[in-house]
Amino acid sequence: MSVSQLRITEIFYSLQGEARTIGLPTVFVRLTGCPLRCQYCDTEYAFSGGEMRSLQQILDQVNSYSPRYVTVTGGEPLAQPNCIPLLSQLCDLGLEVSLETSGALDVSEVDSRVSIVLDLKTPGSGEMHRNLYSNLEHLKPKDQIKFVICGRQDYQWAKMQLSQLKLDLLVGDVLFSPSHQAIEPADLANWIVEDNLPVRFQLQLHKILWADQPGY
Repeated sequence: MSVSQLRITEIFYSLQGEARTIGLPTVFVRLTGCPLRCQYCDTEYAFSGGEMRSLQQILDQVNSYSPRYVTVTGGEPLAQPNCIPLLSQLCDLGLEVSLETSGALDVSEVDSRVSIVLDLKTPGSGEMHRNLYSNLEHLKPKDQIKFVICGRQDYQWAKMQLSQLKLDLLVGDVLFSPSHQAIEPADLANWIVEDNLPVRFQLQLHKILWADQPGY
């Protein structure tokens, strides 16, 4: 791979469907490839294929939308080393940049201007053993930690992680999201309220708006 290229599945402009900037018009840069196989994955089409694009081509297409916000996602974007310079160059454009990552790969080299949205994989994901807990040392108040909850066991596990690791003190937001069609969203909402957890409940807005479209 050329030092100036990345394999890209798609670049598109839409509303952010989750995390802190939910509802805001955002450019998404979806990188190809992922070493994980979470059982609830909704972007399997990004595991392979894609096309090689230079960093400048990517920046030019992002700029063509005149965005304020851009999200680099996957797949697992950090599986491609050139994701790191891409993030920095997007920040250099004056954009609000976020990175959606599985939490299985090292985030220590990510530009400090980027808001990291880092998953901690639950038992129900099938990939809990891939959690790289050393990543927590590199998180900042502007970052976010996300749990995708597949059931009551996942909820109890996530609640334990929240308490033991004091996650709400590490980052600005801890997100609890119900796994699509695996759990009733109202159940998760009720558990959070009953336990008075310092977390943000979230639904995936894009799946409500565009449930019948591929990629959502």
